[in-house]
Amino acid sequence: MSSEIIKVPDIGGSEAVEIIEVAVSEGDVIEPEDTLITLESDKASMDVPSPKGGKVVRVLVKEGDTVSEGDDIVELELEGSADDSDAADEAEAAPAQEPAPSTEKPAPEKPAAQASAGGGKRTVDIKVPDLGGASDVEVIEVAVSEGDDVAEEDALITLESDKASMDVPSPYSGKLVTLTVKEGDTVSEGDVIGTMEIAGEGADESGADEAADNEPEREAATGPVAEGEAGATEEAVSDTPERREIRVPDLSGASDVPVIEIAVSAGDELEEEDALITLESDKASMDVPSPYKGKLIELAVKEGDTVSPGDLIGYMEVAGGKPRAARPEPSSASGSSTSSEASKPAAPETPAETPSPEAEMAQHQPRSDKLVHAGPAVRMLARELGVDLAQVKPSGPKERVLKEDVHAYVKQVMAGQSQASTAAAGGAGIPAVPDQDFSQFGAVEEKPMGRLMKMGATNLHRSWLNVPHVTQFDEADITELEAFRKSMKAEAEAQGAKLTPLPFLIKACAFALRKFPQFNVSLKSDGETLVWKDYVHIGIAVDTPDGLMVPVIRDADRKSLIELAKESVELAGKAQSKKLKREEMTGGCFTISSLGSIGGTAFTPIVNTPEVAILGVSRAQMKPVWNGSDFEPRLMMPLSLSYDHRAVNGADAARFAAFLTQVLGDLRRLLM
Repeated sequence: MSSEIIKVPDIGGSEAVEIIEVAVSEGDVIEPEDTLITLESDKASMDVPSPKGGKVVRVLVKEGDTVSEGDDIVELELEGSADDSDAADEAEAAPAQEPAPSTEKPAPEKPAAQASAGGGKRTVDIKVPDLGGASDVEVIEVAVSEGDDVAEEDALITLESDKASMDVPSPYSGKLVTLTVKEGDTVSEGDVIGTMEIAGEGADESGADEAADNEPEREAATGPVAEGEAGATEEAVSDTPERREIRVPDLSGASDVPVIEIAVSAGDELEEEDALITLESDKASMDVPSPYKGKLIELAVKEGDTVSPGDLIGYMEVAGGKPRAARPEPSSASGSSTSSEASKPAAPETPAETPSPEAEMAQHQPRSDKLVHAGPAVRMLARELGVDLAQVKPSGPKERVLKEDVHAYVKQVMAGQSQASTAAAGGAGIPAVPDQDFSQFGAVEEKPMGRLMKMGATNLHRSWLNVPHVTQFDEADITELEAFRKSMKAEAEAQGAKLTPLPFLIKACAFALRKFPQFNVSLKSDGETLVWKDYVHIGIAVDTPDGLMVPVIRDADRKSLIELAKESVELAGKAQSKKLKREEMTGGCFTISSLGSIGGTAFTPIVNTPEVAILGVSRAQMKPVWNGSDFEPRLMMPLSLSYDHRAVNGADAARFAAFLTQVLGDLRRLLM
């Protein structure tokens, strides 16, 4: 094996382009053309694919970094034999013997001009520019119409390939005479997409051609600095600490999560990974760590606030800052305008005075015929969240929609729905239960519900309102099962497991879900699509002092009784101590709620949506059971199977319950 540093390829002459996503991690095994990173400039976003397959040894960049052509991305351990390594070494040595490429760029091709009949005007063709080697790229949006007055750099059309989307800007200011493409067409570099009428004739046209001819000279005059100077500039590091935003990371799909604790204050010196705030959802609590080492200069949240992924937490002053970008010194031939622009002081950042995205979003008027500027990553996020990008107020350069804008829009919509649901409960929707003064009947005390109990109540209420519940009751004869369990108790304890009836129930339910896959589905929100699952994850309801929690045992159908016994006890302990991870509480296919240790003969459990069924288990009792000739005492366990009648038919539910009682009555069926 040999290793190779994968570098940023040609990115159309752009420099210092931001990395918005890193798609690989150390240890990943990748194939050629797998995406390594995603870049986004003010014009387009693009994926950078791996030119070779192999194992990622080191990732040399992170999200937020800026890169240029030739910068290192990852170190890759290449697939293949020593012969491949030798060939690679020879390939690396070969460029050293080649002459250095010229720094001069060819003059850009200008669109052909045609004399126009109108005095003082000329008509030019508008062609598709360089697409980085791509061809037959789809036109996904047309931003202009014939007759429009267009300014230079205004977007004309938007193209999207399987790797990136980009706007095609107008090369001139003028009036659009003809437009020869429409949405859905495919174009390649050099294709004519329309004609424009622009100011100027004869002399002006010659002047434009002369300027085009002189373009290489101007570029050469302001070209790259000497190699030594460039190296020194790249290595220089800003002495001024850099101000960076801290935002809420990915919460695995959760949103509007309450902040229950603030662990820091403005002015604190923090280490990387120090806890900033603590969040608590209906499933778990988690700390949000500091992504940097430095000084906290502003905190934008407080206890009781709710946050979602991408929301601003505060600002940090990070020592050292980023390396200065290598920029050429302007030569005397470049003119005073360049020097004056370079000498202008940068505008100070005032993030604290900037209105929140949510406040701006509320005032945004939806666009109708206007082009939406957004990269592939933003468009994918919008599709996943069901967001119409035309409704989102952009905050990026040149009215580009960013991920933060999409999150702010969703937050605003959710806030509006929350207010609407409150109003509905008060009158237009479900009649609200009126409050009354209970103190008139005796002494009372009001206590707020805990967050876990409150969120659980919300989820149960949502499920009850949306799911047409039906409950199927049955009894399982577990006389032999209980005798077997007691006989294996000592052996299980020797293996570190406590063998209760619960592992048997989990095993039987997993077996039944494989037998009746129509119970292992979820119904999508459209009410018309079922998602069939080829895995069996069983949730177990656990009673805790703070409320009900449902940890999930993954791949329950592949685990032994001893493994199920150990894992169920471990997860229940984590639930009691509030140490469950999010991945230990998600992905369930079916839930078991056992009240057997408490009592009762039957109950109607509420389906844990998006699952479609739940099994309630009550206390087993000895009962006289008729065997055909006389009564004999049998240990009978009551079962209550609630299901979503939209997804499960009543006859199927009866068969499922009957099969489950047969398996619990005779464990040998698990072997069939």
